[in-house]
Amino acid sequence: KPLSIGLNCALGADELRPYVQELSQICECFVSVHPNAGLPNELGEYDETPEEMAEIIEQWADDGQINIIGGCCGTTPKHIKVLARTMQGKNPRTLPKLKPITRLAGLEAFNITDDLNFINVGERTNVTGSLKFKRLIKEESYEEAVQVALDQVENGAQIIDINMDEGLIDAKAVMREFLNIIATEPDIAKVPVMLDSSKWEVLEVGLRHIQGKGVVNSISLKEGEENFIRQAKTIQKYGAAVIVMAFDEVGQADTKQRKIEICRRSYDVLVNKVGFLPEDIIFDPNIFAIGTGLSEHANYGIDFIEATRVIKQEMPLCHISGGVSNISFAFRGNNPLREAIHSVFLYHAIKAGMDMGIVNPGMLTLYDDVDVKVRERIEDLLFNRREDATERLMDIASGIEGKKQKQADNKWRELPIQQRLSYALVHGITEFIDQDTEDAYKHLNDPLGVIEGPLMTGMNEVGDLFGNGKMFLPQVVKSARVMKKAVAWLLPLIEAQKGNTEDNGTIIMATVKGDVHDIGKNIVGVVLGCNNYNIIDLGVMVPANKILDAAIEHNADIIGLSGLITPSLDEMCDVAAEMQKRGMTTPLLIGGATTSRTHTALKIEPNYQSDTIWIKDASRAVGVAQNLLGSKDLKQPFVDKIKAEYEAIRVRRLKRPSKKVKLPIEKARADKFQINWEQSPPMDTQFTGIKILEDYPLATIAETIDWTPFFQTWELHGRYPAILTDEVVGESASELFKDAQAMLKKIIDEKWLTARAIFGIFPANSNGDDVELTHDGKN
Repeated sequence: KPLSIGLNCALGADELRPYVQELSQICECFVSVHPNAGLPNELGEYDETPEEMAEIIEQWADDGQINIIGGCCGTTPKHIKVLARTMQGKNPRTLPKLKPITRLAGLEAFNITDDLNFINVGERTNVTGSLKFKRLIKEESYEEAVQVALDQVENGAQIIDINMDEGLIDAKAVMREFLNIIATEPDIAKVPVMLDSSKWEVLEVGLRHIQGKGVVNSISLKEGEENFIRQAKTIQKYGAAVIVMAFDEVGQADTKQRKIEICRRSYDVLVNKVGFLPEDIIFDPNIFAIGTGLSEHANYGIDFIEATRVIKQEMPLCHISGGVSNISFAFRGNNPLREAIHSVFLYHAIKAGMDMGIVNPGMLTLYDDVDVKVRERIEDLLFNRREDATERLMDIASGIEGKKQKQADNKWRELPIQQRLSYALVHGITEFIDQDTEDAYKHLNDPLGVIEGPLMTGMNEVGDLFGNGKMFLPQVVKSARVMKKAVAWLLPLIEAQKGNTEDNGTIIMATVKGDVHDIGKNIVGVVLGCNNYNIIDLGVMVPANKILDAAIEHNADIIGLSGLITPSLDEMCDVAAEMQKRGMTTPLLIGGATTSRTHTALKIEPNYQSDTIWIKDASRAVGVAQNLLGSKDLKQPFVDKIKAEYEAIRVRRLKRPSKKVKLPIEKARADKFQINWEQSPPMDTQFTGIKILEDYPLATIAETIDWTPFFQTWELHGRYPAILTDEVVGESASELFKDAQAMLKKIIDEKWLTARAIFGIFPANSNGDDVELTHDGKN
């Protein structure tokens, strides 16, 4: 925990500005800055005067960004004197209190936030788990071994686990050698490393040679508290996070209660005796094999899940990890079954609080791809719901298809083109994507229509599966590759459509710093490029100063920022603020899955006085660009309308009542609604129980449609039916409504859809704070 972190030399004050700003936001200690007097001229001399330097640094002080200031190359006693005079009366920076989250790093920061869902730890750089990697290490074929690590990162591993524990390998020497090699490979070194060994001396060697802030895997109470504390303090000194095994002097925890007790005790020792940050603790409550045939192993699955739930509730800043492949070890040799078990186990474990795991992406299938019957029998085994669960699962085991078999049978190739593209995207299959993209193009005769239609539909499905915990990052990475390959096939057609027409303007596009996602940005770039805008794509993880420098260099007409994860929102705010400081007037476009009109209005636009526009999706980008770069008569009403909308959002937010104060539970119970059943007897219903409606008449449903959201989707604002006679949009709304009615009639007459429903009406009564339902004689 340092007293101060600072910057000196290399750059002048003006060039250091974005780094000072970032340090001031993320350092919980003091920030010091000792700039050069500008950059050296061709003679190696420094030309920045004391007054020029002080003017820049004064802005830092006024913004509350610095605690200690000085000078480096080119500065003189006069520079220091002017700085001291300028700082008189300035308040030093207030130390921020950052939200406690796990912050790891390779060459790049890796902050574990709630929206990451599940952290995939690559397991293939482990000599105990990969025969190929073990052979390469034994043969000292480090170049090929490095490729194994690179493959993991490219396939979506957010952390790589490195283990060199093998009887014929000098684990200390090889760990040192391998870490030094991958530290020189930026594409690998960018992710954090998990040092994995059962030998403390190997872990300590790893800590000395690791790049960034990694994770030690693992320590435990196995050899008592004294040794546990000594190891924890060493890990703390090196600044790493730690995995703590549920293992004590008695042995490994194999029941729910033992798992919870050991993790509680470990937490108490680490936090209260060592001073370890809770967010740097990762518990491994032991994933053991299910389906072994031994009755004492029957609860291994449910005990892990339920222990995880309790540990996460009691110690919410900590993480839960484990070796996922252990759960299916009893079924080794049947990879399709193991894939299914892993996906079902992860689905339930993640819901309980497991947020990290050592897993081979090749041994994962999509949860929704697991046959319902197979899923049910796996869950019977996982939750110990039946004594014959293992036998019933084995009865169908030989018929279970894994990813490779499902892809090999190619039945999905018989689906309509829209569904084929979605299937390929969801399952990460590139083999047929060129052919399917061509078929879609022949069907639509519009390359942009293929992107905005079937390809985006498939990617939306990927997003939904990922958000619901049924798909994991390695699988999303494969989906992105399929998408990029399809877009690459379409690009020549898009370019041909553009012809040699003059550019409509230059647009800088970038995914902001801290975010590596670029699918949405790339699609927006293609859409704008098709409409003759010159797109300069800066890629991903782009810092603010690089974006703005590029905009100035290329005389950009618009800057577009993209981001998928929540931290990107803060970075966008910083970019807007930096644009304001530089006095820029370039319009700023905001887009990405986590962005919104509300966030843009409340957080981003107030930082920048020029035009700031949120774009919902790729299809709106062209219209916004045309309005912004069109004539003044076109631009001004558009911009004024957006600004008015943002102001209305801010006013509504200010008027919103503050968070309600909840009553104590006793007062709430005393204040409950009293029902006089004699005055208000329950109404009789035509039936109780469950009713299923098959093939319900579409015409009956059509009579109840609320058309207001329909018009809003078409950006015609007003309530139905009044909108049909509205002075401004009435004519357009009426024409649209007429077309919709014609299509609706066709849907009903030709029976495009079949409507089914299920609902229930049940007798109910209160019991304390609960409402009990009665059905089939059961409460």
